Amino acid sequence: MSQEILSKIDESHIDEISSSRNEPDWLKNYRKNSLSIYATLPIEISPLYNKYTDAKRLNPEKISIASSTKDTIPDFLQRRLSELENEICIIQIGTNIHRINLPDDLKSKGLVISSISDAIQNNFELVKKALESSNSNDDKFTALNNAAFNSGVFIHIPKNIVIEKPIHFLSCLSDDGLSTISRNIIFADESSKASVVQELYSSKSENQQAYLELLNTNVAANAELNITTLQMMDQSSVNFSTRRTDMAQDSKVNWYSGLFGSVLSRYKIDYYLNGTGATSNESEVVFGNNDQHFDIQTNMNHQSPSTEARVVEKSILRNRSKSLFKGMIRIKENAAKSNSFLSGRSILLDKNAKSDAIPGLEIFTNDVKATHSASVAQIDEEQIFYLKTRCLSHEEAERTIVEGFLEPLSRKMSFQVRAWISYLIESKWENRELTINTDEELAKFVEIEETRYNEDAEIEQHYKYR
Repeated sequence: MSQEILSKIDESHIDEISSSRNEPDWLKNYRKNSLSIYATLPIEISPLYNKYTDAKRLNPEKISIASSTKDTIPDFLQRRLSELENEICIIQIGTNIHRINLPDDLKSKGLVISSISDAIQNNFELVKKALESSNSNDDKFTALNNAAFNSGVFIHIPKNIVIEKPIHFLSCLSDDGLSTISRNIIFADESSKASVVQELYSSKSENQQAYLELLNTNVAANAELNITTLQMMDQSSVNFSTRRTDMAQDSKVNWYSGLFGSVLSRYKIDYYLNGTGATSNESEVVFGNNDQHFDIQTNMNHQSPSTEARVVEKSILRNRSKSLFKGMIRIKENAAKSNSFLSGRSILLDKNAKSDAIPGLEIFTNDVKATHSASVAQIDEEQIFYLKTRCLSHEEAERTIVEGFLEPLSRKMSFQVRAWISYLIESKWENRELTINTDEELAKFVEIEETRYNEDAEIEQHYKYR
């Protein structure tokens, strides 16, 4: 196994990856073509976005990559992995698949959970379809991932299957300082329904270590997919994620993202609503402190009539942290009667925190609804004063205001996701290690959240004690 610095990546490294995995010639050529494109593209293609982006903080001289990494499990992750022993899951440590739990009854029904290398051999057509849907010319890091991915996960949910329990997809960077370039693919076939929970972790590293992800999601007609991404990486690491979701007729996607870790996070998210009646809902929560930077771009591309999309991003920023929210609603000529909403809002808890928002619209037809909004503000001192008169400390007052700030967004989430987000916010506020679990402490959050908006229970209680 040879080790390479990202700034010096060349065709010999691509050959080593392909040879070690016995990849077909078409894939090797696909990789090399993407590598040639990667070398020509700037970090940010848009001149407007280039003015604001912090993606340049990724230092290719410090990012080391190899065809494979160590598979030692970090100590802090042991407890979480033990909790997933009886869950449907795939665990990735560095470039290695540590464990796959796939119940026999679901396997017999056609559910596939595997490494990308196995999928290239066993699910050739679906993998090739996903690879070809990503245009390396769109973005420098899309090209890099297409060229040099050294790991990845493949999930295929078969037709007419409803999976009640969530599929857990956990990735953690290896503790040898090597970065991971991951090519992840999720297919939800016709009339299927499933939930996927993605967890991203890393250990503390002396050098800059990166998790570079390209995730393709394809949702067929009448399918429903609920995805939760929780990014809890150490602040010595970098996380770049490019996501593309293609949606067919009457399909539905709910995606909830909680971004808490890494010193630099860059998320480029594209929804392509290709079929009539497709619906997407994206909710993003960002909590930054210290010198963390979050660069998020979300694009909704309405390609067919009567499609709906909703994106709401909310950032809480402390110390010298920074967020950049870029969003675009594109409604094409054939997408009449579409409805789209885009919102980015930030609350600054310290004077040195900073947030920029650049929402946009491109409308090419009539008879549509399209709205965008953005706001950035510091906490109102009068609100702080009022809460302190109610015997709250300054920090408790801030936390109460932050909870109210997130409240409308959290109502869109499931009880479990809401509990995870609450737990991570509390952990970050108290400078605890970022991880999620299902122990008694977290169960308390779930119990509170399950009763929080249960209006029927409130009515029943009213009649019970009359």
